[in-house]
Amino acid sequence: MSNPDKASITDLAQRVLQAEAAAVSQIPIDGTLTQAVELVTEHTHAQAGGSIIVSGMGKCNFIAQKISATLASTGTPSQFLHPAEAMHGDLGRIRQRDVVVLLSHSGNTEEIITLAALLKQDDVPMIAITGNRESHLASLASVTLWIGQISEACPHNLAPTASTTAMLALGDALALCVSHAKDFQAEDFHKFHPGGSLGKQLMRITEAMRFKVGRNLPLIPLGTTLADAYAMSNSELNPGLRHAGAMLVIDPAGKLAGIFTDGDLRRLIISDPANAMNQLIENVMIQSPKHLLQTALVRDAVQMVRETRIDEIPVVDEHNKPVGLIDVQDLVALKVIES
Repeated sequence: MSNPDKASITDLAQRVLQAEAAAVSQIPIDGTLTQAVELVTEHTHAQAGGSIIVSGMGKCNFIAQKISATLASTGTPSQFLHPAEAMHGDLGRIRQRDVVVLLSHSGNTEEIITLAALLKQDDVPMIAITGNRESHLASLASVTLWIGQISEACPHNLAPTASTTAMLALGDALALCVSHAKDFQAEDFHKFHPGGSLGKQLMRITEAMRFKVGRNLPLIPLGTTLADAYAMSNSELNPGLRHAGAMLVIDPAGKLAGIFTDGDLRRLIISDPANAMNQLIENVMIQSPKHLLQTALVRDAVQMVRETRIDEIPVVDEHNKPVGLIDVQDLVALKVIES
């Protein structure tokens, strides 16, 4: 067996990626997608109580599973059904109020056609995702989503490659358009992803912050010296308090005026060791610091840390009054950012 040279491997890889990218970019998007979205939303709203059953044979089997998972994670009840298993008892999973999405590149896959014919008899609405608009499947379906004329990325134009990539992309488009039609929000997404990195990123910032006003984060009024400020916030002098890496400063109305961090203190002591602790906090604090509203999500804090390289972020209410402090170590503990 000959060993292919590295150049031929990289050239083939490039051609495969280009073929699959071209397959996705040429998918025709027209009124049929709107019809499919309307059909799904009509059958899956709370009163209708339907779900989306997705089915495919062969390689389409795996694409169908991914599309079903995307639908479910974006607010549309969905499950995968293998067409062969449907013929051996699992057909009972499908109800008339459901919508069945059937995948077949040729549109003439025997198991899929058999399933579609049975569903047609029971008046179950169907969406076909296919590469053949004139196929038997297309004639049975309520709506046909066409992926276009596609040549496989396989050098022999045999192995399902570009066609399955196009089906996956079109399935994602359907799922996300349905999600948009239902006004599915980030808060809703969190309900379906309570665990893992996605779930943590979508937590309210107030759920993640350790330092909270009224519990373990004193607020420092303008006109306070650094010595008095640290007496108010230092855990050694106030055993009930956990020491944060920064102090939040408020104006007479209780609104956020500034922030003073431990790093600021170190730099001040190096530059003016004799008078550092006698300074008024308003003269050495960072004025009008970047902050987040208490309605923000953990992902907003992650983005701010990455963009600004700050370690402590004040969290305020709608009146700009501090409610807490999110520390970079809070994000490290959640494993949404590296230490």
